[in-house]
Amino acid sequence: MRSILPLAVALFALIPASAQQPPYSPPQHTADPPPAFTRATPYEVVQQADGGTQVERDRPASHALAEHRRLIRALATLAPQRKGVVDAYILSVALDSDPVFGREAREAAQVLARRYDGAGRMLTLAGSDGAGPSTLPFGSPANVEIALARIAEVMDPAEDVLILYTTSHGAPFGIVYHDGDEGYGAISPRRLAALLEAHGIHRRLLIVSACYSGVFVPVLSGPQTAIVSAAASDRSSFGCLAENDWTFFGDALINRALRKPQPLGAAVTEAVAQIATWERQGKLKPSLPQQSMGVDVRDWLAPLEARMPKSATQPVGKPSIDSLKALR
Repeated sequence: MRSILPLAVALFALIPASAQQPPYSPPQHTADPPPAFTRATPYEVVQQADGGTQVERDRPASHALAEHRRLIRALATLAPQRKGVVDAYILSVALDSDPVFGREAREAAQVLARRYDGAGRMLTLAGSDGAGPSTLPFGSPANVEIALARIAEVMDPAEDVLILYTTSHGAPFGIVYHDGDEGYGAISPRRLAALLEAHGIHRRLLIVSACYSGVFVPVLSGPQTAIVSAAASDRSSFGCLAENDWTFFGDALINRALRKPQPLGAAVTEAVAQIATWERQGKLKPSLPQQSMGVDVRDWLAPLEARMPKSATQPVGKPSIDSLKALR
């Protein structure tokens, strides 16, 4: 027996790591939501979303501590603002654990940071990208609120800008938080507006990638706010299959249009046209992305765009339109 054991150990060491353990499987949505959501009336659902309601269940005792540590590490990376410079603080959030959102939020943070000189002033909250467990804090409503509070501490609201990108599934009452079978909740337009108002963050570019995300536009619009949504308040957006690299909206706006050294308005126009083309090809009901540009947005946007890189970067990942081919 003693002579066989070393041979067995040696042979096991020759087996590739991928063959020694099963491949990673991202969190799946398999269980029913908690009764607080399934038995609530439409009015109660809206009230929960307006209150930033979040429900966690069946978590191991170590989960909250590990999540706390990830969030503290991330918040500690934020650099202070530079006096006399319009700094962009970028928060990119995936509120659903489907890997398409994790991949989109990660790359969106990189694209927006490069475009708006956000190195050192960028936070990403997201679940798995599909390759393994996430090392990032998750995009829960609670984490979003804490991240906004920290950004407000280090920025100068009279000078600097918040750039917020959120991606998830959506509903008529807001954008949905759903982490596997353990995390549930939502952020409504009123909730987000109240948070930003409480911190005095009025200079902001808000980009909401979700079905029905047009509900955010009238509530969040303002003189110093630029806001773009993936769909009208009564329309679905497309491309959110878990295996995708991008949603239609994220691919068109972030992965293509905003990689180019062109003004924000031109980028949004290009993205909306691209999305419309893809939807016609797929014979889909138009999502009708919405936008609002406040009258004073130019005051902070012009200095940021003056520092944009002069060269474009290439799109990454599989084109979102490929998901339509897979369904045929």
